[in-house]
Amino acid sequence: MTTPKKLNEDWTSTIIGVVLILLVAATTFFPEMPKFGPKTGWNGWTVLSTEVFTTGNTIRLVMTFLYFLLFALIGAWMMGKNLKSILISFPVIFVLSMGAQFVASSGSMKNLGLETVLFSLLIGLFISNVLKTPAWLKEGMQSEFYIKIGLVMLGATILFSEIMKAGLYGVLQAIVVVMAVWYFAFWIAKKLKVDEELSIMLASAVSICGVSAAIATAGAIKGDSKKLSYVISLVLIVAIPMMILMPLLAKWMNLTPEVTGAWLGGSIDTTGAVVASGTIAGDIALKFSTIIKFSQNVLLGVAAFIISIFWSYRQAGKDNKAEKPTLSVIWERFPKFVLGFILASLVFSFFVDPETAKSAGSTIKSYQSLWFNLAFICIGLETRFSDLVKLDKGRPLYAFLLAQTFNIIITLIIAYLLFGVLWTPEA
Repeated sequence: MTTPKKLNEDWTSTIIGVVLILLVAATTFFPEMPKFGPKTGWNGWTVLSTEVFTTGNTIRLVMTFLYFLLFALIGAWMMGKNLKSILISFPVIFVLSMGAQFVASSGSMKNLGLETVLFSLLIGLFISNVLKTPAWLKEGMQSEFYIKIGLVMLGATILFSEIMKAGLYGVLQAIVVVMAVWYFAFWIAKKLKVDEELSIMLASAVSICGVSAAIATAGAIKGDSKKLSYVISLVLIVAIPMMILMPLLAKWMNLTPEVTGAWLGGSIDTTGAVVASGTIAGDIALKFSTIIKFSQNVLLGVAAFIISIFWSYRQAGKDNKAEKPTLSVIWERFPKFVLGFILASLVFSFFVDPETAKSAGSTIKSYQSLWFNLAFICIGLETRFSDLVKLDKGRPLYAFLLAQTFNIIITLIIAYLLFGVLWTPEA
């Protein structure tokens, strides 16, 4: 049964995201996420039999499924979508996302720093390209809706207090690197004749915080999901050799642990890979790399807001080149979920006590990750791999690699000046 459309996707995802945050922060009405082994990942049947394949974990899995299905249905009803198609397709998408989580939670994958969204995307791509996605499954997929819910929830886990831990130099490095790398990446992509939409996604992914930045930017500019999956694939694949080689280069160049950490945290795009590379480089480097990465993550909200206004203005201007776009037109095009993201970040940064923010933030982060996983299963199911390989004759790949090279060099210079020349333990 299809109900009349009530709200658009932006407003619906914002409302659902805020409600989920409130339920976690202010009540106990939410299920505990299923476990997939220890933080270091599962290795062997002993861990799986005692921590994963248990009665308690099965109950958590079923409760999580019902909880997420409920909100997927509520959102579909609010938007006037067909509820039957959601009921049929969501269980399959959920099971596939759990499969991706299971693979990503193995010890070998944890050591490589690979994120679950990569496996979600690969599973979806395999089905779409090898087995073919059935029509009944496509009807119930809501990739953009799930992404936007996850982004609103992401705001509650990005606290402005984190940026202060880096001190003045950490904040300065984060701002300078993000601005310089974003502009260069956007410029080089445009020079290589990559379309503007993909150029913005690439620039944000390289300069800010990889996967999360690409997702936030795609949502802010209503970007093509195929282009988003392409960017994320690049981010995750390129992060692997960087994660392994950069600590070795730092040792070869005889960099101090502080400079090494600042370099790794400022140039490697994914948080998981930053932690893995920092661990290779040592405890001090790990501390500095994590703090610098958090500083850049905090800038995601500001960047998403600026990009949203920029894109809304550009698109509104294209409708009528003779007139400047009005504020009402810009507001109409502005992605409302960005406001939910920023509101959640501000509230949890300044109006929620740190202990509550920390305890609630852990659950919110796990929920946000699952919404992203569901979204990337859908994106993979909708995407033909040939489309990614042939995209713009390889120009986006060249742009990404050139931008990442610039990122590595400029971040090393800034990290050395700030943490090798100016910084002292007392500063």
